[in-house]
Amino acid sequence: MAKILVIEDNQAIRENITEILEMADYSVIEAADGRQGLLLAETQHPDLIVCDLSLPILDGYVVLQMLSRNDTACSVPFIFLTARAERAEIRKGMDLGADDYITKPFNPSELLSAIECQLKKSAYTRPHVINDPRVMTESMIEDPFKGLIKDRNIKTFKSKQIIYQEGTHPSCLYFILKGFVKTIRVDDDGKEFITGLFREGDFLGFVPILDKTRYSDSAHAIDQVMLSVIPISDFEEMTSLNKHAQEQIIKMLAHTIEEKEVQLLRVAYDSLRKRAADTLLSVFNKYSVAGDSNVGIKFSRGNLAAIAGVAKESFARTLADFRDEHLIDIRHGVIYLLDISKLNQLCN
Repeated sequence: MAKILVIEDNQAIRENITEILEMADYSVIEAADGRQGLLLAETQHPDLIVCDLSLPILDGYVVLQMLSRNDTACSVPFIFLTARAERAEIRKGMDLGADDYITKPFNPSELLSAIECQLKKSAYTRPHVINDPRVMTESMIEDPFKGLIKDRNIKTFKSKQIIYQEGTHPSCLYFILKGFVKTIRVDDDGKEFITGLFREGDFLGFVPILDKTRYSDSAHAIDQVMLSVIPISDFEEMTSLNKHAQEQIIKMLAHTIEEKEVQLLRVAYDSLRKRAADTLLSVFNKYSVAGDSNVGIKFSRGNLAAIAGVAKESFARTLADFRDEHLIDIRHGVIYLLDISKLNQLCN
C-alpha cells in the first residue's frame, strides 16, 4: 500500500483528499502547514507528496526546495495543488522540480490519475536508474544513461523561451528529445554571444551540476524544444556508481572544452569569411545526418552572427557574397550549402 503525504491548510479540502485516497486503498498522512509537512516527509518516508502551493509558515515552493536538499526525500514524486492558473506560477513550480500539478477545483479521477502516473514512474525509475555497477546489463554498458532518460517528465518550450538563466543554481538536468537549444552570454553593451549549440540527443546544463556552481550562461530554445527532466540526485548517483557513466561524462566534458576552445580561437584570429564559413559548416553538421547536403539551415541571421562572434550586418553581407559566389543558396530564409568543399577550404 503506497503512503501519500497530503499537505493542505484548508481542512475541508484536506479531508476530502484523504477520503478519496483512502477509498482508493492508499495510506494517507496529513499536514496542515509547510513546516509540519517537511517534518512528516523526512520522518514518515511517504511514496508521494501532494502539496498545496499557498500554505502558512512555509509555502509549497519552499517545501519543495527544502525537500530537494534532503538525500532521501528529494526523489519522492511531488504534485502541486494550486488555485493559481497563471503559467508563470506553474512554470516556477515545475522548474523547482515538481513532477506534476493539479489546478483547483479538481475531480477525484484527475487526482487519482496524476498520483497513479507518478507512482508508476517512480516504481520504474528507482530500481532501474540507479543500478549496482556489478549487475549492469549490456545495454546499460553501451549507453549508461539510457535508463536515466526513460519515462521522465517532459517539458516543452516554444521558440525563444528561456530554459534556464545565467546566475541561477541548477534544479535538474535536461536531455534534449527534440529541437535545438543555444546557450548565450550577454556583454555589458548588450551584445549576445552564443557559447554553445545543442541538439536532439544532447545533455544540457550538466557542467554546473558537476562543478556545483551556478549557470555561467543562459539557455534558450531556438525552435520548439522537448526536454526530458532528470533530478540532479539521480544523475549524481548514477555517475558515482557506474564507471561507464563516468567515462561518458569525461568524454562529454572533453568535447565541450574542445568546442569552446575552437570557438574562442576563431573569434580571436579568423577572418570574417573564415568565421562565416566555419559557422555555416558547424551548424550544418548539427542539422544534417550523414552529410545530407539537402538539409537547410533554419537559424536566424542573428543567431549565426552570435555564433561567429560578429555583427549581424557584417555576417549578412558575407552571406550575400557567398550566395553570389554560388557557395550557398538562400530560399525562404533557409540557407542551403551548395559547395561544402569550397567552404571547407575557406576554413582551412
